[in-house]
Amino acid sequence: MQRNPVSSSNLASVGYQEETETLEVEFLKGGIYQYFGVPSHVYQELISASSVGGYFAQNVRNSYTFSQVG
Repeated sequence: MQRNPVSSSNLASVGYQEETETLEVEFLKGGIYQYFGVPSHVYQELISASSVGGYFAQNVRNSYTFSQVG
């Protein structure tokens, strides 16, 4: 999955696959995770948030099942 860099003190890049509703997040301190069942509007809100890391922490981290992929 292609990820795009984001301006964040915690996240390095994010990507999204609409067909499977999979959000992929790369952390600055290492680790790549995929979050499943994430609606496209959540991805759009994430990448346009004034604080990408804050939005992620409040709306994604504990809301969706995930798996570490890297």
